[in-house]
Amino acid sequence: MVKAMVVRETGGPEVFSWEDIEIADPGAGEALIKHSAIGLNYIDVYHRNGEFPVPSYPAVVGIEGAGVVEAVGPGVNDVAVGDRVAYTAGIGSYAEKRLIAADRLVKIPEGISDVDAAGIISKGMTAESMIRRCYRVKEGDTVLIHAAAGGMGLIMSQWCKHLGARVIGTVSTEKKAEMAREAGCDDVILYSKEDFVARVKELTNGELCDVVYDSVGATTFLPSIQCVKRRGTLVNFGTSSGLVPDLDMSLPYRAGSIYVTRASVIDYTVTREEVVESANAVWDVIKAGGLTVNVNQTYSLKDAAKAHADLEARKTTGSTVLIP
Repeated sequence: MVKAMVVRETGGPEVFSWEDIEIADPGAGEALIKHSAIGLNYIDVYHRNGEFPVPSYPAVVGIEGAGVVEAVGPGVNDVAVGDRVAYTAGIGSYAEKRLIAADRLVKIPEGISDVDAAGIISKGMTAESMIRRCYRVKEGDTVLIHAAAGGMGLIMSQWCKHLGARVIGTVSTEKKAEMAREAGCDDVILYSKEDFVARVKELTNGELCDVVYDSVGATTFLPSIQCVKRRGTLVNFGTSSGLVPDLDMSLPYRAGSIYVTRASVIDYTVTREEVVESANAVWDVIKAGGLTVNVNQTYSLKDAAKAHADLEARKTTGSTVLIP
C-alpha cells in the first residue's frame, strides 16, 4: 500500500482525500516509479473539477513527476531499476508511487535535480512543442505570451528570447511584471490596467505579432486575434479563465488569413522518438543557459488541496512541486 491524494467526485480542492491505494507489480512495458517530486499543472484542476473528465472514480490526478525506477516489467529496455527519471503522461502522479508505461519515461541528466525535473518536464515539453513545432519561433519574430509570469509563461518567455525573438508578455500585477521582465520579456502589459490589444499595436507600430501563445482562453482568445499579423499564428493551449468561445471563422479571415490552432503536447509526443527528442531539447536549452527552472512553491503532497486553491487564486508564480 502507498499513500495518494484520491478524488471520488468532481468538485473544488476539498474533494481530495489522503488515502492508501494498492499498486500492482509492473506488467509488460511498465515501470514502477517511486516519486521524489510531483509537478502541479493547471490540467490537474480540470481533472479534479470535471472540466476534463477522468476515466473513472476513485481517481488519482496529476500528469507529471520525477523519481527513481523501482521495478520494470517484461519487455522494458528504455529504462532500468535505479534510473532517475521524469515524465509527463496520463493521470496518476499524486501518489508516493505509480505504474507507468516505460516508454513515457526520460532519464534526468546529471546536474538537474528531481525537483527541477518535476517542475519543468511537462511545461518544458509543452513549450518545446509550441515553440519549435506548432509554430517555429525564429530570430526576429515578435511573440506575445499571455500569463507570462505563470509556470508556462516564464518558460516560454525565456526560450523565445533565447531563440532571438522579441517577447511581449501580459501579466496581472506589478510583481508578476517584474518576473516576466527577468525571464526575458522585452515589454510587459498589465492587462488588469491596460487594453492589451491597443498596447500591442502601439508597441509594434501596428505591425502586430508573428505568433500569440494563449494559455488563458475565454478572456484573451478573441481579442488576441487582433494582435496577430497577416498570415501569423494564434496558438491556444490552455483555458485557465474558461473555455474558448465558439469561433466565427470569418474572424481569422478578416484578421489577415491568420492560422488558429488549439494545440496539445499529447499530439506532439505520440511516439517514443518524439518523447525523447522533446525532453532532450528541454535538457539542452537548460544546459545552454537559455532556460532557468523557476520552482517558486513547494507543498507536501498531502497538502495538494492547498496547492490547488492557491493556483486557482493566482497566488502562485512559476512552477509548483508537490513533495511526497
